[in-house]
Amino acid sequence: MLEFKTIEELKPNTKLLELIKNYTYKAKKGKVKVLLNTNLQFIEPTEYLITYPISLTILEYKVNEISNKPFYIKERKERYNLKEIETFLRKFQI
Repeated sequence: MLEFKTIEELKPNTKLLELIKNYTYKAKKGKVKVLLNTNLQFIEPTEYLITYPISLTILEYKVNEISNKPFYIKERKERYNLKEIETFLRKFQI
């Protein structure tokens, strides 16, 4: 059986939390796990589930500096950076 060990917990992004504070949402911490007896790492993204006024799932991946779009909106199947997320969410402000 495969055994994993969590080596790092990823906290929700404070800037994104500030953007969605007027929405109804739940945030789930992400994790970086390593498969025991190997050096393989697996990343579970930080998940922001917005339920009102729009239903959205935003995933935030821990990425290196090369990729400048750490956010992924499941419903749109596209990657975004923080400024693009802000512009997108403004359309649905309460």
